[in-house]
Amino acid sequence: MPWNPDVYHKFQSERFAPFEDLLKLIRVREGLRVIDLGCGTGELTRRLADALPSSEVVGVDSSAEMLLRAESLVRPGLKFERRAIEDVAGEWDLVFSHAAIQWVDDHASLVPRLLSLVAPGGQLAVQLPSNHNHATHTIIIEIAREEPFSQALKGWTRRSPVLRLGEYAELLYRHGGRDLVVFEKIYPHVLENADALAEWTSGTALVPYFERLPTELHEPFLHAYRTRLRAKWPESPVFYPFQRTLFSAVRPTLAHDQNPV
Repeated sequence: MPWNPDVYHKFQSERFAPFEDLLKLIRVREGLRVIDLGCGTGELTRRLADALPSSEVVGVDSSAEMLLRAESLVRPGLKFERRAIEDVAGEWDLVFSHAAIQWVDDHASLVPRLLSLVAPGGQLAVQLPSNHNHATHTIIIEIAREEPFSQALKGWTRRSPVLRLGEYAELLYRHGGRDLVVFEKIYPHVLENADALAEWTSGTALVPYFERLPTELHEPFLHAYRTRLRAKWPESPVFYPFQRTLFSAVRPTLAHDQNPV
């Protein structure tokens, strides 16, 4: 099951809100070399490029479906490439990622590698969901461990790679990041009902399960999921406190400042 831009954009304003907080962390300069990791359909990459005068911005994503939407946004100083986050190389003045690295495993290795892509004097700025312990996610795992889904998935469930807040700060500092900003924020969303919660996760958290399940089990899985969400949230509307982690680090220009203490 490929990523579906239409499903993902059903809650566009809610998903894009944290982008503004991440944008505020950026040290704006002219002429930056910028890479946006996990750019999706490109709308926010364009907004990032618009905020960084005379800069060269490259948005990368592994989804052909998402990048097809981004093609119309290409302009001088802004382009898109199909590439996995793990395969990105080079040296960049700004390594930026909005709601993407939660799909990449082993953050203890990933975050230092992302920081290594930052040129001296440059910056790493990342936002990622950290609400994997919320019932909208834990219920998915519960259902996946039941039959007939468990057998079809061969016992697989997705383990979130997201670390605790302090672990990100320690990783960044240990690998040379300075001027750290690391925090969590709850983004309060009010959705119509429990079915809207299911719609939200069908564009994100459910995708890797549907990639592995046969098509005939997609609807039974969704039915079981909606039923449990309705039981937990019978009211309307539903308050959805969405937790996210944001962090920024600068790579110093002086060699002695880059060495961990």
